[in-house]
Amino acid sequence: MELAMACATYGLVMGGLIGGPVAKVLLKKKNIKPANEVQEKELPVEMFESPASNRRINVRNMIETLTMFAICLSMGNLLYEYCKDSWLELPNFVWCLFIGVVIRNTINRTSKYVVNDHAVDVLGNTGLYLFLTIALMSLQLWELEGLATQVLIILVLQTVLMVLFAMFITFRVMGSDYDAIVLSAGHCGFGLGATPTAVANMQSITDKYGPSHKAFLIVPMVGAFFVDILNNLFIKLFVTYLS
Repeated sequence: MELAMACATYGLVMGGLIGGPVAKVLLKKKNIKPANEVQEKELPVEMFESPASNRRINVRNMIETLTMFAICLSMGNLLYEYCKDSWLELPNFVWCLFIGVVIRNTINRTSKYVVNDHAVDVLGNTGLYLFLTIALMSLQLWELEGLATQVLIILVLQTVLMVLFAMFITFRVMGSDYDAIVLSAGHCGFGLGATPTAVANMQSITDKYGPSHKAFLIVPMVGAFFVDILNNLFIKLFVTYLS
């Protein structure tokens, strides 16, 4: 557990550090104009691209947001227990994410109620910071003394590989344009850390250079939902057939 948490923490930190420099290098090297210089009037601001909201956070919308979180957690846990030990077995948090997707889309299509994205962003970041704090406080890093050198070498090599992959593969495969640069920065955050790191990377780019609808459509959907299903399948494969 200590080894896994140490590596995961390194990934969260480093994934957030390399995304911005990678995007900046690509912008200068490829001489690509940011979106706000090309089509500023054609690109309206979307929720994930600018989490700040004109709606103020108050007690009511915080309670409403916490209620939706509670529904996602409780219903996700019920689905997890129901599908346990079956071919539909998925990690608990995947079911919670799925319920969140259903609730958000149902509200948008059937109700005039508007979810306060600023409240969601604040509560989500608060939960992430608390999780990291509790995880770090419980680490027993002295147990890694015999593995520190080997683990550090692996992590550094993975960081270099992620940078090269984002710049020379992700950027080219996704179209070699501004959207591809934002996606490359997000891929750095997601490849080493997690989806919140990727979104934070992309927000730092789009806040300065302009929005990227494609990046904020692909990364949250793939990184926060679809990849978890594939992870579950591959983990079962390794545990069942290769252990």
